[in-house]
Amino acid sequence: MAHPVKHFLTITNHRHTVIANCARAGILWQGLRHDLSKYSPTEFIPGARFYQGDRSPNEKERELYGSSRAWMHHKGRNRHHYEYWNDYDPVTKSIQNVEMPVRFVIEMFCDRVAASKIYNGKKYTDADPYTYFLRIKGKHRMHEKTEELLDFLLSMLRDEGEETTFAYIRRMKKR
Repeated sequence: MAHPVKHFLTITNHRHTVIANCARAGILWQGLRHDLSKYSPTEFIPGARFYQGDRSPNEKERELYGSSRAWMHHKGRNRHHYEYWNDYDPVTKSIQNVEMPVRFVIEMFCDRVAASKIYNGKKYTDADPYTYFLRIKGKHRMHEKTEELLDFLLSMLRDEGEETTFAYIRRMKKR
């Protein structure tokens, strides 16, 4: 059964949380453009169809069909996803991870914090985004420098909290 209203409310709540995080990080403009593709029919219809409320609808679509067309559409249009940053290397003749610009790593951090808050609700802790990151850490899914920076920021969040981490990000951006 489809849940278009619940899905709309979830993605809008997530987007507003990301916007607030991006403002705290000093990248408000990126936050305002964050995840607009989720409202496109290609992403919204499957999102409503596979809505569960406690995890991404893309996970359910993958379980049923082996892949998620909505996710493939999303990752190809949103530069805050490390999956966007893969390209063909003519020397090695293989797909390689490309280092993400820092501003998109910051947006990815803001996105992961927001997603953890939305999906974990009142059970959220500042360790949740790091715990989620551990699923892929060290598996060569993203460029090593990108992974190193994201690991650093999520560890800081886990160990020192939001205020310290967002203050660090704002200082880092100025350099």
